[in-house]
Amino acid sequence: MFGRERIELKTPEQVLVMRRAGLVVAEALRATVAAAVPGATTADLDAVAAEVIRSRGATPSFLGYHGYPATLCVSVDEEVVHGIPGGRRLVEGDVVSIDCGAVVDGWHGDSAVSVVVGAADPLDAELVETTRQALWAGIAALHGEPRLGAVGEAVEDAVEHAVGQGANGGVPYGLVEEYTGHGIGTAMHQPPDVLNYRTRDRGPRVRPGMCLAVEPMVVRGSAAVHELADEWTVVTDDGSRAAHWEHTVAVLDDGLWVLTAADGGRAELEARGVPVSALADRT
Repeated sequence: MFGRERIELKTPEQVLVMRRAGLVVAEALRATVAAAVPGATTADLDAVAAEVIRSRGATPSFLGYHGYPATLCVSVDEEVVHGIPGGRRLVEGDVVSIDCGAVVDGWHGDSAVSVVVGAADPLDAELVETTRQALWAGIAALHGEPRLGAVGEAVEDAVEHAVGQGANGGVPYGLVEEYTGHGIGTAMHQPPDVLNYRTRDRGPRVRPGMCLAVEPMVVRGSAAVHELADEWTVVTDDGSRAAHWEHTVAVLDDGLWVLTAADGGRAELEARGVPVSALADRT
């Protein structure tokens, strides 16, 4: 532990266990994305993820967390995060964010993807891809022991760059500020907060042993959001569509390891000149 927030630093052996949890999450998300077709309900997606997690001897991180009633968070269109699976049927063109967590031997993995169901409106496809690129820009910014604020700077820069290149018709995206990334390990949410936007506070120094969930949330309109009466689902005030991507990342002495990416993040990190830790070769 170090600093006023008592950030939990992991040993390589503990990171290896977190990788097992991360791979369960990755597999559950692959299966769930494949099931996200027109006519499927959000509860159907939840059942797919629950079966994968159980079959791998893991347990869901979300189910029962502060009373949350499901394995996944499935957020559709104007829903940003924390959508509760139920009877809503997906239709062609829906933007769907799927957030999944799993626990293996007391250690957590947490990841989210966004997809468009069936044929995509080009603006929705741009939203999803811009958010994905912002995620990887934020992850890459963890390399080299910067201050944690570098993540938010990189995310915001990536989103602004996309708009400058014509994404969203050149209209600024909204970056949701009320919900952030976080530390992760023996609990799903730990210090420190990982912001998705630039601030004056540079945050703590990024150090080997930190494990962090980076998760930008980007909307096509205003970033203003509110929580529905179910006390979970967060929606945009103006009804604009949202996307959300997330990965769990380990910071190690010799590089990064994206624990919830099937390839450990190798393709995306190497494309950005960021080394993947040699610890990844042990799995």
